[in-house]
Amino acid sequence: MSVSDVPEAITQVHHEQWARVVAALTRRFGDLDIAEEAAAEAFATAVERWPADGVPPNPGAWLTTTANHKAIDRLRRESKRDDKHKEAQMLSADEPPEPLGVVDDQRLRLIFICCHPALAMETRVALTLRMVGGLTVPEIARAFFVQETAMGQRITRAKAKIKAARIPYRVPSAEDLPARVSGVLAVLFLVFNEGYLTTGSGSDPVRQDLTAEAIRLARLIRALLPQDGEVAGLLALMLLTEARRTARISATGELVSLDEQDRGAWDAALISEGHQLVRERLATGVAPGRYQILAAINAVHTSARDVRDTDWSQIVALYDQLVRIDPSPIVAMNRAIAVAELDGPEVALAAVDRLEGSLAGYHAYHATRADLLRRVGRSEQSRAAYDKAIELTGNTAETAYLARRRDQLG
Repeated sequence: MSVSDVPEAITQVHHEQWARVVAALTRRFGDLDIAEEAAAEAFATAVERWPADGVPPNPGAWLTTTANHKAIDRLRRESKRDDKHKEAQMLSADEPPEPLGVVDDQRLRLIFICCHPALAMETRVALTLRMVGGLTVPEIARAFFVQETAMGQRITRAKAKIKAARIPYRVPSAEDLPARVSGVLAVLFLVFNEGYLTTGSGSDPVRQDLTAEAIRLARLIRALLPQDGEVAGLLALMLLTEARRTARISATGELVSLDEQDRGAWDAALISEGHQLVRERLATGVAPGRYQILAAINAVHTSARDVRDTDWSQIVALYDQLVRIDPSPIVAMNRAIAVAELDGPEVALAAVDRLEGSLAGYHAYHATRADLLRRVGRSEQSRAAYDKAIELTGNTAETAYLARRRDQLG
């Protein structure tokens, strides 16, 4: 590997190993701050050394060992008493492995720790995205539509609360799992979405490492809670969305909208598995939750061999169900997009315009509005909406797509 290839290799290793390193350090030291800072220092050391020394044969082991040394050094520096110094020395010795219990995947176990019921739901999600997903604070802030400083403070307070409340890093018992699963599913959904269409400027348009990891963890939770409808629904939703991934970015790096995608390039095996999960949940007769309805919407889309065959009336009916249990502005916006196919863009535009107060900082709102304005012939307003969407999006593929649609207005 040449020196010029090392930065790309480090980025790839960060995507693959961050959560493993943080999980290992959290288990060992019992402190999220120590784990995160030591992991960050280990990666910083890799940036310094690997261009000269080369990428080690086992990057994950190198990073974990380096991070352990960094954590021990920090504990020693901060030690004010002899017993603290001895504690730091003891931590440097090899430790016997902890019994794994009901959850035997380190990263999944770390998710359940971050999703402790003592934390508010949004805080659980944000903390886990940072500690497990390795997302930056700006990326998480965009996902929550909040200021970067506010999100940083939220994550800092969450780690402080875990430490102050002495919440232990331990394996959740079987009884713990149902109470924590909703927060875990919310985390996985956001991790998957960030991978499917990244928000960070300068990032790859799609991060398959994140989508693959979210699916892998969802499968583990499905095995733990096979009767949970929302677990099955989220897994189905991810599979049906992931099935379209390769058709979503063009050869020139531009986003390809659903109506323009080559449906022959969709992954038939993932679609089949997703449809099977949706059918299984329908057969139970139990009222579906949010993820199950979203999966059903995606099942309708992926059932159509041609976009003209899409059953829009069924999609609107499913959104009507979803609005009743999740009356969020984003759900209302997506319902309006479907309504445009049934009742026309004028009706949909009126519904979307009512959401401006809630979604003014959301790029997809302006992109949706731009398309509807284009369809009703209001080109100047459409151009302005495209400009606003381009300003707000950080994804290079989406920027290219929006710029092309704007320039087509003439």
